[in-house]
Amino acid sequence: MEFTITVGEKSALLADAREAITAKLENRRPVYSRKSGLAEAVESGASVLAKPCGAFVTLRKTAGPEAGAGSGQLRGCIGRMTGAESLEKTVRTMAVEAAFGDPRFPPLKTSELPLCDIEISVLSPMEKCPDPRQVRVGVHGLYLIHRGRSGVLLPQVPLEQGWNLDEYLDYICVKAGLPPKSYAAPDAELFTFTAVVFGESNTPA
Repeated sequence: MEFTITVGEKSALLADAREAITAKLENRRPVYSRKSGLAEAVESGASVLAKPCGAFVTLRKTAGPEAGAGSGQLRGCIGRMTGAESLEKTVRTMAVEAAFGDPRFPPLKTSELPLCDIEISVLSPMEKCPDPRQVRVGVHGLYLIHRGRSGVLLPQVPLEQGWNLDEYLDYICVKAGLPPKSYAAPDAELFTFTAVVFGESNTPA
């Protein structure tokens, strides 16, 4: 599926993600808002927000003593490869999961949220990769299935880590809990996808 996301749609999704987390912290029901034109487009199904898409929500701590340099310290990342619900609902759910359900981190505290930048990755449908050498670093995300295990890496990860293609392919194996080079096994299934990636730090309000 080819899709584009307007600046207004990006801003709405980012606001939804922050409101979903804030409401959870404050133990209340979230209140989501839409500008009139976007509200009508969502209602009619014309907006990508109304379409089923896979999406990941990433939290990075960009301020405070633990933030570190660069793009910030990872504070949570959870997503779905495919969307059974609308994109806006998926983002809201994944935002809460990234903040409170990522097993690598303790639940987000109220004091941490103002220090975090929210990033959203909206995924294209996955395609079977016939030749791993055709993977384009920084363009393609990877999804590997082998021996009952699976792992996923978003397209921006190898750029953030400075990996070349071989390192990228090996690390998707490690992410799946498999030895390096497992992607080349005859019964391994390697898929690629692309993503529209945007965050609060680079999207106009």
